[in-house]
Amino acid sequence: MSGGIGSRFWPESRTALPKQFLDLLGTGKSLIQWTYHRFLNICPKENIYFITNYAYIDTLKQQIPELDDANIISEPSRKNTAPCAAYVAHKIKALNPNANILMSPADHLIMDEHNFEQACFDAFDFVSKNDVLLTMGIKPTRPDTGYGYIQYNADTEHDSVHQVKTFTEKPSLECRHLYLECTIHHTGH
Repeated sequence: MSGGIGSRFWPESRTALPKQFLDLLGTGKSLIQWTYHRFLNICPKENIYFITNYAYIDTLKQQIPELDDANIISEPSRKNTAPCAAYVAHKIKALNPNANILMSPADHLIMDEHNFEQACFDAFDFVSKNDVLLTMGIKPTRPDTGYGYIQYNADTEHDSVHQVKTFTEKPSLECRHLYLECTIHHTGH
């Protein structure tokens, strides 16, 4: 998912060039380039799709020139994560009704790529054997206004997979503090 405007990183991130296209780490690679290369270790490049706003298609092609046009999906409008995910799932289902889909933001910083890759492989293995929608999250270290929070049922563990009790998109500060005291992971959105 690479169509956001990155407003939380203003003034570095602007509508014309949002954070996913910036080299925020000073490595010579933007966050979207890091994401693309990370997923090359997880699946073949022909199975990597980017959904973005039409205004960013040229920037995406400049930053990832090896990306085939067929792997770029232009979202009809910016409506946040759920509609974006539904639109991509619909598009991919038309190509392969049996595909297992992993949706990922293009602007995440993941330092432990090995464990991330293993988590992705474990997730693909689990969903290939179970007819489920699986959500991956990380344990929060502080209350943060920019994330959604997953509360899960700790009694339903199956190889580190838990049944979700609730998901709250960007809850109040009071709720975030409470969530940190419970068994919660945040999704990064």
